[in-house]
Amino acid sequence: MYQVLPWVYRILKPTFPQCLWSGKPGRQQVALTFDDGPHPRHTKALLEVLRRHGVVASFFWLGIQVQRYPAVARAVSQQGHWLGLHGYQHINFVKLSKLELYESLQKTQDAIAAACAINPHQVIDVRPPNGLFAPHTLDWLQQWHYRPVMWSVVPMDWTQPGVAVVVQRVLQQVKDGAVIVLHDGTFGGTDVAEITDRLVGALLQRGYELVTVDRLWRWSFGAVPKAPSQQDVSPPG
Repeated sequence: MYQVLPWVYRILKPTFPQCLWSGKPGRQQVALTFDDGPHPRHTKALLEVLRRHGVVASFFWLGIQVQRYPAVARAVSQQGHWLGLHGYQHINFVKLSKLELYESLQKTQDAIAAACAINPHQVIDVRPPNGLFAPHTLDWLQQWHYRPVMWSVVPMDWTQPGVAVVVQRVLQQVKDGAVIVLHDGTFGGTDVAEITDRLVGALLQRGYELVTVDRLWRWSFGAVPKAPSQQDVSPPG
């Protein structure tokens, strides 16, 4: 499966250009992204690694996890990392009706806003669980002023092949603008701090700047949509 994912990326990126799959070439910038958190142990250890290296990352959260661990979510926000949505629970978006998906994203926004004391409509980036979506899913996200974020490097850390293997997989694939997916949740999070520590050191040594997905959006697509008003995101009929 791991060997197939780069080919999937090459096919899907031009097919669905409204998603952020990777940044535009031309700058040595990559985005580290973390799914399925926050987690009371894994995310805390990861935060310390990111703080020590002085780099930023992007976190795609499950609303139910934010509600369980608001203090951890707040610590991530206060450290200056970028926040995104992964749905309220880890359910494939293609299994949800339009109203169910809308409510899942809204509940997650509200949970983040309550934990981090921010405007919920500032959190506009969405990564579908398991990377699964359909064309109508993207239509809905665009209608609700969300930005779909995908990936270019997926080392399958959730299968726990070992720290060295995950780091090697990332370094073999990384290019300018890469969006790297790791996990700090229950599945895959056990080794995330050590993986990130080794990986960040190697990326910095290669001359890469670690940026948020927001920076890649701005560099690749120019103008960024304004945060929607409540009227803009009224529930689907």
